[in-house]
Amino acid sequence: MATIIDGRKIRKEILEKVKEEISSLPFQPVFSDVLVGNDPASAQYVKMKAKTAESLGIKFHNVHFPETISTEDLISEIKKLNNFENMCGLIIQLPLPPKFNKQLILDAVSPLIDVDCLGTETSNLFYSNKSLLGFPTAIACVKILDSLNLDISKKKIAVLGQGALVGKPVTHILRTRGLHVDTINRKTENKETFIKNADVIISGIGHGKFITSDMIKKGAIIIDAGTSESTGSIVGDVDLESVKNVASFVSPVPGGVGPVTVAILLQNILTVAKNKIK
Repeated sequence: MATIIDGRKIRKEILEKVKEEISSLPFQPVFSDVLVGNDPASAQYVKMKAKTAESLGIKFHNVHFPETISTEDLISEIKKLNNFENMCGLIIQLPLPPKFNKQLILDAVSPLIDVDCLGTETSNLFYSNKSLLGFPTAIACVKILDSLNLDISKKKIAVLGQGALVGKPVTHILRTRGLHVDTINRKTENKETFIKNADVIISGIGHGKFITSDMIKKGAIIIDAGTSESTGSIVGDVDLESVKNVASFVSPVPGGVGPVTVAILLQNILTVAKNKIK
């Protein structure tokens, strides 16, 4: 029977350390999550991040623009926020309304405070191992893996999907550590064989309940970073009920990678704040 990994417990441990370090800073770091338009799910997510940040002693600077704002004005406002006093984390809440060029807006965030790592410059620094910051979801996956305290140096790792938020950066982090990683996407031939042979599976494809017990080897470790909607509720890439009698460890959705991702985002803000003191 698989051990269900408790992401909320890992989040709590990370946030306790972050809170402690923030209390000893000579200034109060500021965090802003720019919301454009009126998507209720996005607004809820911003509110949740604001509440968590404030609970750690980070000041949340609320910024909300109407969907009617022009691209030029939005970029101009973001650039003002880049220079806001003690700003240590600036992110753009996604998805943006369809009329905007997403990358153009993300690139307006200064790489010094781009705690989501979604700007082109920050992303390039990450892949050349020169960035202080990393992609929160990818780091959360690795953090969960590390929390198991297992030697995976000789294990086969399969990463499903090569998206910008999970698959691509998580593959980079693991390969930088010298680990053996097979990447699997839609075009991969014999993908079933790669999945079946993997000791560790990290999935970020957003395909609800895709991974079932017959696809994995006995004792596999599964980190589920996928989310999709199914009959009004959020589900992961893994069919938990199906795999729990075959896998050794599995992270659930919700309650697995998600909570840890928010903790890493806030840890990134602390990293920026500490770097300002140097």
